Amino acid sequence: MTVQGWPEMTRIFGRIGLMSFGGPAAQIAVMHRELVEDRPLLTEDQFLHALSFCMLLPGPEAMQLATYAGWKLRGVPGGLLAGLLFVVPGALVMLALAMAYAAWGNVGLVQALFLGVKAAVVMIVIEALLRVAKKSLKSTDRWIVAALAFVGIYFFAVPFPLIILAAAIWGFATGNAPTTGAEAPPVRANTLRTVTLWAAVWWAPVGVALAFGAERLTEIGLFFSKLAVVTFGGAYAVLAYMTQQVVAEKGWLSTAEMVDGLGLAETTPGPLILVTEFVGYLAGFGAGGIGLGVLAAGMTLWVTFCPCFLWIFAGAPYLDWIATRPRLSSALSSITAAVVGVILNLSVWFALHVFFDRTSVTTLGPLALLWPDPGSIDLSAVALAAISGLLLFRWHFGLPAVLGIAALGGALLSLAG
Repeated sequence: MTVQGWPEMTRIFGRIGLMSFGGPAAQIAVMHRELVEDRPLLTEDQFLHALSFCMLLPGPEAMQLATYAGWKLRGVPGGLLAGLLFVVPGALVMLALAMAYAAWGNVGLVQALFLGVKAAVVMIVIEALLRVAKKSLKSTDRWIVAALAFVGIYFFAVPFPLIILAAAIWGFATGNAPTTGAEAPPVRANTLRTVTLWAAVWWAPVGVALAFGAERLTEIGLFFSKLAVVTFGGAYAVLAYMTQQVVAEKGWLSTAEMVDGLGLAETTPGPLILVTEFVGYLAGFGAGGIGLGVLAAGMTLWVTFCPCFLWIFAGAPYLDWIATRPRLSSALSSITAAVVGVILNLSVWFALHVFFDRTSVTTLGPLALLWPDPGSIDLSAVALAAISGLLLFRWHFGLPAVLGIAALGGALLSLAG
């Protein structure tokens, strides 16, 4: 199935962008439902291979997956449209919230209004996790890879890139056929041109800021450009490093402000890495008021997401070829299995933070366990999640209806105190 035109593309990916709450696991769930189940624009294998490919890249994997889907359907213009529609709604909301936060302090009412949305997202993630596991874990060794990935990242805090590398090596080594065949990789004359063009687009605003002597903007552009290159495994993987740098090293904002920014990012649509926009705005606002804050937020968004377009537009043409090479395809399949374990880890992390107000990390030798405080359980969130689960699993409501009902329930509970 293909989309009929640009209006339909805009509706599909605009809908995905508006419903993409709750971090990468939830966003992947929304895209799987929209692009594979409800309207089969991508096959299951295409989606899973693309997801594995995006997990190999630095930056927000869900945004890159949306960009790839748009590219697959309508080329580079389609990729641009899909990627921008995934980011822009949340970016506008985050800018408004950052401006309100800087002006008036904590905007806890907004977070309270999104309580129902977060509770519903827990159920959406579980539904997607079950579907993806069913499709991708087709052999015993893939189940073992998924289990080891979860244990490694959740209990031992093994770095995400090491988990993906180990899965790729295992898949390549156990591929059941040699990589033979006359088909050549799709070496394209414009690959270098694509890389050069998007690298220039990426660095252009940093160069302009440097030329005009805008010290804070230049510093922000350089820092978040570096972050865009080292952010493997999504926003969760880099939050600790970013917090240390912007709080302890640079002093752009306080630990409490950083925590509030993460809370706001979790309640808005779009990738969780939009927390960088919040950081950028406060860094600019603290140095020069609203005007510099807006420019700093724009700089942060630009250098965070431009690299994503570079990786996808340069690498996506090779993905179908990789899928035809048995050993490479096996490596990608093994990565997909590891991704199931990673998504399970993100799901547990997200659920614990939705259902409990306080969590802590307990270390037992090499083990590092995220443990909730039972006394801090949020019964409202548990109830809203249970209702959302019934709507999804028993009565098969659509995602907009589930999110809307859950958000209304969260708002009513907030008003009721």
